[in-house]
Amino acid sequence: QLVESGGGLVQAGDSLRLSCTASGGALGKPMGWFRQAPGREREFVAAISRSGGTTDYAVSVKGRFTISRDNAKNTVYLQMNALKPEDTAVYYCAAARSTYYFGTATNFASWGQGTQVTVSS
Repeated sequence: QLVESGGGLVQAGDSLRLSCTASGGALGKPMGWFRQAPGREREFVAAISRSGGTTDYAVSVKGRFTISRDNAKNTVYLQMNALKPEDTAVYYCAAARSTYYFGTATNFASWGQGTQVTVSS
């Protein structure tokens, strides 16, 4: 129901845009991006409400990453600028369990397969 794309290998300071296309039960839900680096727990990156009017970010990415959505295309994006080696991780797209948006406390229930982002120094 969630398919990510756009990951890759870049150098520090470069930009990448991740995409996540939703289908089925994930349609029309608040969405989020998470990431998991080797040996670390999955962590919240960004989230967006159903309309796209409200967004939230982790402190570590605020000002560098932008989450957006195109509901006509059932797609959510994560624009990542000024990438750092510490941004290296598998990035996962997630859809909320319900239509309610609670920012970082949103209950995300559906997950994509992940896309690898590697930032070299």
